[in-house]
Amino acid sequence: MSESTIHNSLSNKHIWLIPVICLLAGGGLIGISTNLAKVAGQIGLSPLAFLFWSITGAALLLLVVTIVRRDLPPLTLRSLEYYSVAALVSVAGSNLIFFSAIPQVGAGFVALMIALPPLLTYLGALFMRMERFNIVRALGVAAALGGVGVLAIRKFSAPDASIFWILLALCGPVLLAIGNIYRTLRWPDAASPSSLAPGMLIVAALLLGLVGILPNFSLTVPTDALLPLGLIVLQAFIFAGQFLLLFLLQKTGGPVLLSLLGSVGAIVGVPVAIFLQGESPPEGLLLGASLIAIGVVLVTWGGIKMTVIPDNTHYEL
Repeated sequence: MSESTIHNSLSNKHIWLIPVICLLAGGGLIGISTNLAKVAGQIGLSPLAFLFWSITGAALLLLVVTIVRRDLPPLTLRSLEYYSVAALVSVAGSNLIFFSAIPQVGAGFVALMIALPPLLTYLGALFMRMERFNIVRALGVAAALGGVGVLAIRKFSAPDASIFWILLALCGPVLLAIGNIYRTLRWPDAASPSSLAPGMLIVAALLLGLVGILPNFSLTVPTDALLPLGLIVLQAFIFAGQFLLLFLLQKTGGPVLLSLLGSVGAIVGVPVAIFLQGESPPEGLLLGASLIAIGVVLVTWGGIKMTVIPDNTHYEL
């Protein structure tokens, strides 16, 4: 066996580390992001304004990266369609729902709801024959869904439960699951993850800007203190890292492993909401969080041998 063959064999054995690292890092950023959205509301930033300016900042950051690397977002009919649909379901629509619901139901609950997409994504991937059935992954998805179900039921039964906002928060994961499937199916040919991310964010910023000109909506940012601006800058960097990792994970791990970003985000976001934001722990937290954690482990483990990275594709951050 040649030295190059041995090297390639060892590299293939550890290739699963790329999507797992992206999963853990990207999920951690999601958990932090949900808590920053609550802080934004407490200092007078509306969900729309905070989301619009943060997404705009993230788009500019990633665009600068693509210019430096000479890997600009492709501008074809296929890519423009991709940016538009992905921006609507994966960024503008889902995040606006989550950011608006956080002041009503809490950052901890929303962080846990973002863990819901795995079942919808997995079922969609199976139905469209994008993924082979794997008993370990199926059990993992069921466990994660069961954990979210426990938390949702307890939330509905609370005396001060806002049914509208709980139901609205549950719509966000549906959009995320649709986005997971769509982005995999319609990935533009030969496009790199780092070039697609800014294109999607630019369109998302345009969509949110259009919402901002409607009656009763505003993109205004308080200018009497530096904290709102500082929070927007911080969120912009978090979004830039989050969506770059999302696209890298999309390409290396597939739609089901990608959908577990929310589960990892919940594991990070809920403790932050409880210990740093002073929120009361959601009812059923121990059982629900334990099931979600088990689900993440099982789906990741079951997907390690299913992870395939084409030899002719480069995945550099």
